[in-house]
Amino acid sequence: MKFVDEAKIKVMAGGGGNGCLSFRREKFIPFGGPDGGDGGDGGDVYLIADQQVNTLIDFRYQRHFKAERGEHGRGRLCSGARGEDLIIKVPIGTEAWDDDTDELIGDLTEAGQKLMVAKGGWHGLGNARYKSSINRAPRQTSNGTPGEERNLRLEMKLLADIGLLGLPNAGKSTFISQVSAAQPKVANYPFTTLYPNLGVVTLKDVRSFVIADVPGLVEGAADGAGLGIQFLRHLTRTRLLLHLVDMAPADVKQDPVESVQTINHELERYSDALGSQEQWLVLNKMDLVPEDIREELCQEVIDRLGWKGKVYRISGQSGEGCDALCEDVMAYLEQIREQEQQSATDDSKE
Repeated sequence: MKFVDEAKIKVMAGGGGNGCLSFRREKFIPFGGPDGGDGGDGGDVYLIADQQVNTLIDFRYQRHFKAERGEHGRGRLCSGARGEDLIIKVPIGTEAWDDDTDELIGDLTEAGQKLMVAKGGWHGLGNARYKSSINRAPRQTSNGTPGEERNLRLEMKLLADIGLLGLPNAGKSTFISQVSAAQPKVANYPFTTLYPNLGVVTLKDVRSFVIADVPGLVEGAADGAGLGIQFLRHLTRTRLLLHLVDMAPADVKQDPVESVQTINHELERYSDALGSQEQWLVLNKMDLVPEDIREELCQEVIDRLGWKGKVYRISGQSGEGCDALCEDVMAYLEQIREQEQQSATDDSKE
């Protein structure tokens, strides 16, 4: 299935039904009076997050959605039926934007979460509503109001705890296949990964976290080079970024330090928040670096970058250092979750 993470659709809620103009006509009842019923309300349009939906590709083929209109009122004080609501299933992690005003309508981050994106029209009133002591036979009714119409932009953002960064061929797909059950395509050429992959990393004590692998970035990605930055939105929900660096590039002219600086520059151009997010430096493919120069080479990269954060030396191919990295990531996530729970507890007490 093709991975699609953005789509534009038009939604139209149902219009309200019109009120009815009617009078009671029965034998031996000369003054039956008005008995026109009200119309029904129009159906609303909702988005609902569904675990069974993984992409927005369906919206490439169907772009217009309309809820049912409310029925018109009838005689004998019969009200029209309400229009049926329209439920549109979207993947978990979908944001709904008003494409005309660029307003964020809502964010669906949990399974079963529901969001109204278009309100149905109100019902019209029948002539029975206008009966009074001085107006015994009203011929006045009202029409239902139109339903709300909206042009929506749906943006899907994967829900992951950890995001992987790196140039093409940095070994991100190999790493995620080593630490999780995910099986992304792995090959010795750039841009093997064409769309984001998710993997669940499960430790020996059954603790787990979700890791996201996005296509590699190149210099000028913000201007559309390579695959551009269209997939960087999937990293905005992550709590930690692992920056993988190829320490044994096939092209000897490729400098690991420049690789890190290139990626971080593109992140800052995309978003200040993403550029300042917590990053750990992961020096990959250490099994291809001769042991006698391994430590010296790593230290040179760290010193030239002026890196103050955490640094790990791993091999995604052999698994060297991967377990220790995953244990530290899990500990970091648990610490963040404890802080969030404590903060929520303090806020509830206030």
